[in-house]
Amino acid sequence: MTMLWVKAFHVIAMVCWFAGLFYLPRLFVYHAACEDQPGRERFKIMERKLYRGITTPSMIATVILGIWLISYNVQGYFSQSWLHVKLLLVLLLVGYHCYCGYLVRVFKNDQNRRSHVFYRWFNEMPVLVLVAVVILATVKPF
Repeated sequence: MTMLWVKAFHVIAMVCWFAGLFYLPRLFVYHAACEDQPGRERFKIMERKLYRGITTPSMIATVILGIWLISYNVQGYFSQSWLHVKLLLVLLLVGYHCYCGYLVRVFKNDQNRRSHVFYRWFNEMPVLVLVAVVILATVKPF
C-alpha cells in the first residue's frame, strides 16, 4: 500500500476516534444529569457500544497506521521536533481515551460522583488536542 493510502486511512481512523472522544464525554454529561433509571440504563448501553465498538477500534487503527506512516522514514521523521510534540499529544490522548473507558465502568456500576458540569469541562480537552495535532501535522511549525 502506498504512503498516501496509509495516510488517508490514518486520517479516516483519526476522525472516527475523535468523533467518539467528542461524543462519549457528552453522553457522560447527559448520564450524570439523568434522573430516571430507564434513561441511565440506556446511557450505559450507548456508552459501552460507542467506547468498545467505535472509539477503541478507531484509536487502535489510528496508532497502527501512524506507526506505519513513520516507518516509511523513521530517521527523517524523528529528526523533526513537531513529531515529538505530536506524539506526546497522542500519548496524552490515549490516556484520555483510557480514562474515558474507566468512566464507562464507573457509570456502568452506578458509582459516578461527579456532576454534569465536570463532564462539560472534561469534554473540551480533546478539542484542544485536535487543534494542536492538526497544526503540528500540517504546518510543522518547528
